[in-house]
Amino acid sequence: MSSVAEPRITPAEYLARERRAEYKSEYLNGRIYAMTGASRAHNVITVDASRELSTQLRGRPCEVYAADMRVKVGATGLYAYPDVVAVCGAPEFEDRHLDTLLNPAVMVEVLSPSTAGYDRGEKFAHYRRLASLRDYVLVVQDRMRVEHYARQGERWVLTELNEPEHVVMLESIGCTLRVGDLYERVELPPPDELPIRS
Repeated sequence: MSSVAEPRITPAEYLARERRAEYKSEYLNGRIYAMTGASRAHNVITVDASRELSTQLRGRPCEVYAADMRVKVGATGLYAYPDVVAVCGAPEFEDRHLDTLLNPAVMVEVLSPSTAGYDRGEKFAHYRRLASLRDYVLVVQDRMRVEHYARQGERWVLTELNEPEHVVMLESIGCTLRVGDLYERVELPPPDELPIRS
């Protein structure tokens, strides 16, 4: 999340403002947080992940949303915009506007330097409270690394994938994401030019 944009407001006030706003914002604990723009690599990875899932889910009772589907974590009050969201079966929405999903099965976040810590930490702590969520995928945009968290009972199991032929297995929706396909159109710096960070 970026800087605080507004004083405390109610969820209803947030939704009313958000539905007429020019720019997206997330919401938590009475505060609105403006979202910043995304890089070319971020957009390319988001579109490619969405396309791969949409193609595999064609003809099945599933839907994929990219970038603009708001998700509500009822247990914590967070409203957020994951980069890619997938749901199988009947999607559940907060109200008649059908713009706030309550039951995602898969969420994908493309990491940027300014959001990586939040997406791995506090945001994932919120997302884990979604009973419907089975797979959380984090894609690093400036190096080939995908982190897949899969819910196994009460535990979340991490698998890190960093080779083009590696495949993310999204068993909850019967889909796969090949790592090389996510980075196909992204120019990555040579490994010796990458900054050292986790």
